Amino acid sequence: MEALPTEDRVTGRSIAKATRRAALLDAAAQLFAERGYNGVSIEDLGAAAGVSGPAVYRHFTGKPSVLSSLLTGVSEDLLEGGRAVADSAPSQEEALRGLIRFQVEFALRHADVIRVQDRDLGSLAHDDERAVRSLQRSYVQVWVDELAAYRPDSERSLLRRRVHAVFGLINSTPHTAHGTGTGRELGALRDLLQDMAWAALTV
Repeated sequence: MEALPTEDRVTGRSIAKATRRAALLDAAAQLFAERGYNGVSIEDLGAAAGVSGPAVYRHFTGKPSVLSSLLTGVSEDLLEGGRAVADSAPSQEEALRGLIRFQVEFALRHADVIRVQDRDLGSLAHDDERAVRSLQRSYVQVWVDELAAYRPDSERSLLRRRVHAVFGLINSTPHTAHGTGTGRELGALRDLLQDMAWAALTV
């Protein structure tokens, strides 16, 4: 049997490594949300992802690197996704509604990450925390720019406060929506959050 080309073998290994790394980050989000960053060990992370504690070091330099990768990666994804939503929208109104849907979906799907962000952002190394905050400011700016185009008569400082208030509304969901189901209840919550966010932005 002919061996696979080196390029194919490397790709297969890379996919497996990326999958394991993603599993570790998922486990970290859940454990950090439940116990707090300081209440979780490398061994806990490994066990939750189905690997030994030392195997975690194949993917991360240590627990601080796990937290940094989790929060930086999410912030990068939000910024990239927010820009894509805004750039593809046919109007400012559709851009804003699209951003609201995007953030609501994130809050509902990634409640653990929001809890970790709220509680453990300060556990990051200084440079990592600055990087995360910079990404988040850029994401806020996407919203402010679209809202300013929709409401050109309003002061930017007021629009920025509106955006932050909407984030507070949407991102409070992980702390208040315990027990929400996956069917009709979840759909109703999604619709409620979107309606309330739209009203808060545009009243």
